[in-house]
Amino acid sequence: MNCPVIQLAKELISRPSISPDDQGCQALLIQRLDKIGFTIEQMPFGDTLNFWAYLGEEGETLAFAGHTDVVPAGDATHWQTPPFTPTIINQHLYGRGAADMKGSIAAMVVAAERFVEKNPHHRGRLAFLITSDEEAKATHGTVKVVEALISRNERLDYCLVGEPSSQSKLGDIIKNGRRGSITANLTIIGIQGHVAYPHLADNPVHRATAFLQELTTTQWDQGNQFFPATSMQIANIHAGTGANNVIPGEFFVQFNFRFSTELTDTIIREKVAEMLTRHGLNYKIEWSLSGQPFLTGDSKLVTATVQAINEFTSRTAELSTSGGTSDGRFIAQMGTHVIELGPLNATIHKVDECVSVDDLQQLALIYERIMELLLL
Repeated sequence: MNCPVIQLAKELISRPSISPDDQGCQALLIQRLDKIGFTIEQMPFGDTLNFWAYLGEEGETLAFAGHTDVVPAGDATHWQTPPFTPTIINQHLYGRGAADMKGSIAAMVVAAERFVEKNPHHRGRLAFLITSDEEAKATHGTVKVVEALISRNERLDYCLVGEPSSQSKLGDIIKNGRRGSITANLTIIGIQGHVAYPHLADNPVHRATAFLQELTTTQWDQGNQFFPATSMQIANIHAGTGANNVIPGEFFVQFNFRFSTELTDTIIREKVAEMLTRHGLNYKIEWSLSGQPFLTGDSKLVTATVQAINEFTSRTAELSTSGGTSDGRFIAQMGTHVIELGPLNATIHKVDECVSVDDLQQLALIYERIMELLLL
């Protein structure tokens, strides 16, 4: 197939860029963008390759963001075709990263090439922010690039992240926000002893029961028109030595909050600490904040994206904040209006990951139309 979008997607998929090993994906993209006049700034941090590229004059900046890394393919014998050998079957492009998110990146770059060729004197700036570590630790990727851009007062007004947002049909869902995520690693401290002599021990599991009951039944907020109510889920629990005659000395529990803009991580920490103190528990706790919630409400970016989708698909996109976290959480810290729009997410991270050939070609046209609506 000779389509530029599909050809570039194939070239990217054929590189086994498992986080954070980029395998030459970014060099390929840089070569394409350099050829049409983009200023390229490579920003490696630690083991992660990143780049920031821009074209145009001062003014409003529209950036397209994405990641060249993919999750491991698992046992390749379970795939119809080798996971890093891009193959078209029944008008679908198969390969690891086809949907998440090398297909989107190919559509972005080809859209930019077409847009720049037709509109060499567009207003504002068109930009790209690309990382090779979104799927794994995400510690030296977009978050570091954003820190560098903020430190020099870089302006980034609008950003479209190419995450696979669509659910049933291309463009049926636009992510205009994401919930925050914070995890607690809690250890309740007791006194180890023999089960036959409980008066000489202090069982932390028994002590923690009332606290856990309150933790799991608390209504943290009601959500709002954009976000569901905050969700708290216990992920891991561990206690004991494995012997049936030993009262454990410690009880470990890990729990995660997915929280809306109605709540803050500070409120969550304070409320949990208050519960623990009220239940008289001896404890130690470590918190890990993965991301703050963000929301893009009334914005020219949302309006342009909804219009572009409608023009090419006749669909009216639904705005949603569901799902996990994405690199949009870092970019939003710049005060940027952030949305996510990409192909169907039905096969992401799965065996036989694939994307519709027609959808990818249409996605490039939608991306190009968004550039027109915001930069012309």
